[in-house]
Amino acid sequence: MTHPGTLILITAVAVLAPLLAHGARRWVRIPLVIFEILLGILIGPDVLGLAQHDKVIDTLSELGLSMLIFLAGYEIEFAAIRGDTLRRSVRSWVLSLALGLGVALALTGMDLSKSVVIGTALTSTALGTVLPILRDSGDLGGRFGTVMMAFGAVGEFGPIIAMAVLLGGRDPGVSTAVLAAFAVITAAAIYWALRPHPPWFAQLIRTTLHTSGQFAVRFVMLLLVAMLGLSAAFGLDVLLGAFAAGLLTRLVFQGAAPDSAEDVLAKVEAMGFGFLVPLFFIVTGINFDLASLLDGGRALLLLPVFLLLFLVVRGLPVHALAPRDLNSSDRRALTLYSSTCLPLVVAITTIGLDDGTLVKGEAAALVGAAMVSVLVFPLLALRVRAKEGEATIPDGPGSESEAW
Repeated sequence: MTHPGTLILITAVAVLAPLLAHGARRWVRIPLVIFEILLGILIGPDVLGLAQHDKVIDTLSELGLSMLIFLAGYEIEFAAIRGDTLRRSVRSWVLSLALGLGVALALTGMDLSKSVVIGTALTSTALGTVLPILRDSGDLGGRFGTVMMAFGAVGEFGPIIAMAVLLGGRDPGVSTAVLAAFAVITAAAIYWALRPHPPWFAQLIRTTLHTSGQFAVRFVMLLLVAMLGLSAAFGLDVLLGAFAAGLLTRLVFQGAAPDSAEDVLAKVEAMGFGFLVPLFFIVTGINFDLASLLDGGRALLLLPVFLLLFLVVRGLPVHALAPRDLNSSDRRALTLYSSTCLPLVVAITTIGLDDGTLVKGEAAALVGAAMVSVLVFPLLALRVRAKEGEATIPDGPGSESEAW
């Protein structure tokens, strides 16, 4: 490792962030991710200049993003989100993509390559970022949580598919064929996951769950790494593999060892949210090009424009196509949560920077707007639901969520 001090500093920041978030709760509930990103900016090159890049830290950051998307995929309950709710969520994202591409074409003067990058970024939902907020507030269960999972899952999965087809640097027809081949292999894996597993599989999970063997956790990591490798072998974005691995892992454990599934998830979440995921967000702050945002007048002006477009492009279709059984406050909260974005915006803008489609100022404005969305939109959504008396108290012991 070239700069071991940076990893120590990042780990210290990861410990400091929840302390600050806990202290701030006296006045306002700020998502933990905001403190992680802001502290990353603080120790980054544009402020204190304490953090230095190396390959190890960048690799761990990429693993953190993959784990974040993996956990989002794991949370998807197909039995709960199928039917009309799923159809509405898919239609809303397709409408968002059409609207995003149209708005981006107008904004960029009909620059197709740049419009594809910006338009795709505008359609994303940070389900992996929103999930901890929903879980802490007690809103993950019940009808609202089910609908949010459906719209958030499509808002996470749709842009990943669009990235694979439109941003892979290949002909869209070839990309679609490659994606179809990946889907066939994934479907075969899902078919295997749904088949009955031998009794020894569940027994081994139970007997090693609290020993050094940790068979279940090792098996989870094998599935994740295998799907990441498969997506990389097909030339697809590894986030597609991470999301598929999350879906696949849930099916395996819910079918083969339902009694141990929650304990296994707790261990994987501890590894993810305890180290890898915060490292990704802190490194995102370190990499944030604050100088380009503040130096360029156009970039600074674009930030509120992009923030508004997240609401217009992603939020309005969600509000329009939300299930009719949701009341007005739930629809507004759903709109705000669905418009919250960040991880995929970072990934998409990174692709745009690497291939020269975006300039640094535009990328900084997009990521900056996404960071503001993570700070503002969930807080507004929590307030909207709290006014109706629907949001539960996150710190309350034994709180129960509505069954669905």
